[in-house]
Amino acid sequence: MARIELKDVTYRYPYTKSPALKHITYTFEPGKFYGIIGENGGGKTTLCNLLRGLIPHFYQGSLKGDVIIDGTDVRKWDTDELSAQIGYVFQNPFTQISGIKETVFEEVGMGLENLGYSEEEVIKRVCDVCELLKITDLVEKDPNALSGGQKQRVAFASIISMDTEMLVIDEPTSQLDPEGTEDVFQIIKTLKEEHKTIVLVEHKIDLIAEFCDEIIVLKDGEIVFSGPTHEILSNRALLEANATIPQAAIFGHAMADAGKPLADIPITIEEAERLVRERKG
Repeated sequence: MARIELKDVTYRYPYTKSPALKHITYTFEPGKFYGIIGENGGGKTTLCNLLRGLIPHFYQGSLKGDVIIDGTDVRKWDTDELSAQIGYVFQNPFTQISGIKETVFEEVGMGLENLGYSEEEVIKRVCDVCELLKITDLVEKDPNALSGGQKQRVAFASIISMDTEMLVIDEPTSQLDPEGTEDVFQIIKTLKEEHKTIVLVEHKIDLIAEFCDEIIVLKDGEIVFSGPTHEILSNRALLEANATIPQAAIFGHAMADAGKPLADIPITIEEAERLVRERKG
């Protein structure tokens, strides 16, 4: 299972003056679910590109420090081998659709074909994942003619079908309505239960609070907070880093400010309800 160590990593894109990431040191352990949050332009997508190996294999620029994936420096990894180990759902689904396949079925199965799976295995996996993501009604449609939300689901399906040990997911619900968002997070929950290593960038902080094991907060390309989810998301200091905290945590702090503190600062609605009941009785 993929273990990624970042040691004093600084990265600057080509033709830019300032680094997008600065002195990042962190270890991503197998089987954990990591949430990445922070202000826009803070380095979240760049960190995803680094973890997936697109830096330095696709984006050139200047990379300093060590990125060790399963004991091997990222610079020495073959890109095809990396894609079989680490799946990446891009923030913009329009860039993930290949543009060369005529049906959604073919689009979802393309990665499996590239990895050399048999036709029988490709068909089985594509059918299973399309049912899982509720896109069976799209399998015969042209992927280039889909809506943004539909493309998001197809992009997600094409990565899940490859059954990689690690998934890097950059804002998977950005094109989805509330119902679609709930569906995607149910899939993510299933992947967590399968002990996949998941790195998720998501602005919907209440969902981050519910699912993630650890949180990384980025600001100006640096990690300003990191640690267990409850510890980080209950910290009001996140607001000073232009990051958000859950509504439940805002409520908990407001109760404390009003002289009616709960036993703890909650980060989910369920936790807030439990703490309020305990305080009453």
